[in-house]
Amino acid sequence: MTSRFDPRAPKRLLDAAEELVSRDEAQRIIESAIKLSKAEAIEVNLGGGRQRNVRFAANQMSTAGMVTDLSMVVSSSFGPKHAITTTNDLSPEGIERAVRQSEAIARLAPDDPEAMPRLGPQSITPLPGAWDEETFALDASAGARAALSALGPARARGNLQAAGFLQVDANINSLGNNAGMFQYHRGTKSNYTLTVRTADGTGSGWAGTEEPKFSAIDFGKISARAIEKAEMSRNPVAVEPGRYTVILEPQAVGDLISLVAFYADARAADEGRSPFVKQGGGNKLGEKIADERVSLYSDPYDPKILCDPFDGEGFPLTRRNWIDAGVLKELQYGRFWAKKQGKQPTGGANNIVMSGGTTTREQMIAGTQRGILVSRLWYLREVDPRTLLYTGLTRDGTFLIENGKVTRPIKNMRFNDSPLFLLNNIEALGPQERVAGIEAGVPCVMPLLKARDFNFTSLSDAV
Repeated sequence: MTSRFDPRAPKRLLDAAEELVSRDEAQRIIESAIKLSKAEAIEVNLGGGRQRNVRFAANQMSTAGMVTDLSMVVSSSFGPKHAITTTNDLSPEGIERAVRQSEAIARLAPDDPEAMPRLGPQSITPLPGAWDEETFALDASAGARAALSALGPARARGNLQAAGFLQVDANINSLGNNAGMFQYHRGTKSNYTLTVRTADGTGSGWAGTEEPKFSAIDFGKISARAIEKAEMSRNPVAVEPGRYTVILEPQAVGDLISLVAFYADARAADEGRSPFVKQGGGNKLGEKIADERVSLYSDPYDPKILCDPFDGEGFPLTRRNWIDAGVLKELQYGRFWAKKQGKQPTGGANNIVMSGGTTTREQMIAGTQRGILVSRLWYLREVDPRTLLYTGLTRDGTFLIENGKVTRPIKNMRFNDSPLFLLNNIEALGPQERVAGIEAGVPCVMPLLKARDFNFTSLSDAV
């Protein structure tokens, strides 16, 4: 039986809105693969949807695109042997070919000593708030109008160049297996980032955000922020590297602090490969590892940051308090390691939220004798996993603070520091903000943060 997702089915060029798979359709497609299976176990993941994007650079609109895709991942198992194949050919022949290929490869695969049985039916509370019908129905002209909110002011200045990327997604994620488990989630997301540079090439400003609803983005505010940063950062001067009090804006906090949650893996700690290894043996669960104002959690049901309520195996995700009032409360247990250690599995962190405070940016600056205001960080790379030491660069607006005022732009600098050190040197926390995206690629809500003794190690000529 063919379907509208069959590559041979007729397409209407402007009918892409129908490319999203409903819950019933996803279940039918997944079950059709399961019925074909000759393996002892089969799991099928169906994911994809529609992405609209608008890109502009040098004060000109450059591209407006739309991509629709739907892919199927088939995992077949024979005892401890298993293998996967991926296809986006959802014709009956394509589905059967993917099933047979995964079975053939699984029979040749070596035994997996950590193979786990498939999950049975799981109870998961739906997340209707993750879906916005108006965002789904958005047309290309809305993206163009959003871009003009930056292009107009930049062109009017006469000495600024704006470049940005707006991406509006509507996606589904569905998972089923022959043990009776079936999950389905759909969500919308709008991600907008803007870089404005001065015509003389010495100044750069950046701003961005991400929201489930397109209408929640204040494009004018983002434009004004990036333009202000660019104009303020023109002709930066060099300052001596060293340890400084820093005020990190939420995007910069997200780049660093999200790392803590992703390193909070129980197995890595138990095997001595983690910053949460306890000297003398064991892990640091229950120990104070950060300032008592710090709480770090993941929660797919948090209204600020709704996301998939299940992980890649269909395991239900709930709120997990990794750090609570500065104390390491939980480590992540996958199903295999939880069984081996006699623990309950937790699932991973597919979003990250850090607690905030009430100190404003202006109050933080006014209370700083000498420090550095950082707009965001860039190109972070691991130096030492045992201490979570990372290196990276400041970018798109770095400023010197003297006697309670921002006095001048400064050249970007490389840092070598650990988010765990940062979380123990906090002086103040400000309001939270959903950031535009971190290198780990998960939704993130972070506060404005002021900390002492942040370690800058060298200068960079990069703008």
